Amino acid sequence: MPPIRPDTPVKFLKGIGERRAEAFLRLGVRTAQDLLWHIPFRYLDASSVTPFARAEVGQEVACIGRVVAKRLMPTRSGLRIFTAVLRDESGMLECAWPGQPFLDRTIEVGQTLLVVGPVRFYHGRQLSPREHIILADAGGEGEGPLGGRVLPVYRATEGLSHKVIRGLIDRHLDSMVSAMRDPLPEDLRQRLELPPLVESLRAVHQPASIGEAELGRRRLAFDELLDLQLMLTRARLLAKRRRSGTPFRLHHTHTTRLAESLPWPLTADQKRALREITADMTAPERMHRLLMGDVGTGKTVVALFAMLLALENDHQAALMAPTELLAEQHFATLSRLLEPLDLKPVLLVGRFTTAEKAATRRKLSSGEARLVVGTHALLEESVSFQRLGLVVIDEQHRFGVEQRAQLIGKGSAPDVLLLTATPIPRSLALTRFGDLDVSALKTRPPGRGKIATGVRSAKQRERALDFVHEQCAAGRQAYVVLPVIEESERADLRAATTMADQLQARWPDLTVGLVHGRLKPAERDERMRQFRAGQVHVLVATTVIEVGIDVPNATVMMIEHPERFGLAQLHQLRGRIGRGAGESFCVLMAGTRCRPGSRPLRPPRMASRSRSWTSRSARWAT
Repeated sequence: MPPIRPDTPVKFLKGIGERRAEAFLRLGVRTAQDLLWHIPFRYLDASSVTPFARAEVGQEVACIGRVVAKRLMPTRSGLRIFTAVLRDESGMLECAWPGQPFLDRTIEVGQTLLVVGPVRFYHGRQLSPREHIILADAGGEGEGPLGGRVLPVYRATEGLSHKVIRGLIDRHLDSMVSAMRDPLPEDLRQRLELPPLVESLRAVHQPASIGEAELGRRRLAFDELLDLQLMLTRARLLAKRRRSGTPFRLHHTHTTRLAESLPWPLTADQKRALREITADMTAPERMHRLLMGDVGTGKTVVALFAMLLALENDHQAALMAPTELLAEQHFATLSRLLEPLDLKPVLLVGRFTTAEKAATRRKLSSGEARLVVGTHALLEESVSFQRLGLVVIDEQHRFGVEQRAQLIGKGSAPDVLLLTATPIPRSLALTRFGDLDVSALKTRPPGRGKIATGVRSAKQRERALDFVHEQCAAGRQAYVVLPVIEESERADLRAATTMADQLQARWPDLTVGLVHGRLKPAERDERMRQFRAGQVHVLVATTVIEVGIDVPNATVMMIEHPERFGLAQLHQLRGRIGRGAGESFCVLMAGTRCRPGSRPLRPPRMASRSRSWTSRSARWAT
């Protein structure tokens, strides 16, 4: 078959036509090249098919069989289990899909299935498929026997199943890859031990093994990252050439007085970051830098030095935070640190009255207010600056690109400093591949306590709760974080509202508070202020406390169902403790279920599981 040009519309490929081309359009596939780069998102490993007779309890197997019977079985708890009996040449085996009754409408008697999953003992041998695929319909039409293959699974849409997409790619793969040219020089590819592009594309679409597919994906991932690096580096260079910044001068008035008034010495990381920021701000090009550091490493103090450098040059500085609570905390911190310098910042948040907002806006436009801390209220059209020289954005990933640009646009090419404690994947790409300069804070200032982190299973739950009570009875405070607000039949998860009631009943000597996203902002902020003031001992919450909470007396964080949170969320939640001098503890209650009779998930393996707590927590850590 002759090569297919990369720009050939998919509707002209054999087996597609107008109707399927319209369906492909919903997947972003317009040309043959788009189809070639429609990469599988997972694989079914049927490279080694196990006969039913040899599927033993405890094994993870891949089996192929014809459906001979099926039924939908209800349980006392209301859960419905779909089961199907499959037969092959060696015998029969029952497959069970708990909580998936909809499969009764898609799996029919007579179909041939590939099932992959563990075999357990439940009234006999039973396979619990993690994955399944219909290989042939009851009439016999389908892909036929696929044993001995690794089956790619593609993103699909209405009118285009992943089975159809796999067949079309298989049919045209040779013609499509023959027109591809490898952009990497041969010596570079060999030095990095990367396979050729054509081989990589074949490996991801028609792998002989999972390992071969991963090698192909590794090469494609390298190409994607290289392309991103080149694009961002070029964008950064063009931006610097197009826009000159404000070259500040070092006056050492406010900055020196701040350094002398600080009650603690700056860390080596803070000093290095300040040198990098100062070099950027005194250069003719605009600063566009990300200050990255764990919670408690002193990012706010470094940002304050940068803002004072702008003030020394008769410019204004603005610090924007994603929540009112965080903005108020920054305002209180900056007010305390600037008091010896006779400087007073102003605050602008959404809850202010119209008169309060108008007064602050007048101070900013006239230049009377030189340093402002605010939330999204800074983005309003009525807010203007006399001479904005530096924009600092905290928790930068909580703002959209247009929101950040809107604040930056209120000045004449101001310098920009972004702060983050948890880089998200885009932040990682920006810092690693060139769109942002980066300064990293790795060490914590003296006087901050250590945080011990451990995973606990359902069997250790009572002991963990007793430990939380002991800490609070001793004068400390604790967070209990849950992934959902209310219980639901669709998710077998503990809920914040139920947990708050249960803990208050369990601990009548303590005050238990509750915050979540459905509360009105004023009510939520009031409860957070009560917790910060020590009026609430245990705060039950959802991820609304992810950022902007600074309570030095809070030393315990219990997170229910940590497997339901992202790594960035867990990192931010853990950062709510360890903000004082006392030792802190983060307890991950992995796999806990809320309904009787449900099976707890096995806790994930983490290095911190084997790490014992310090002496104060040794009693329940064993």
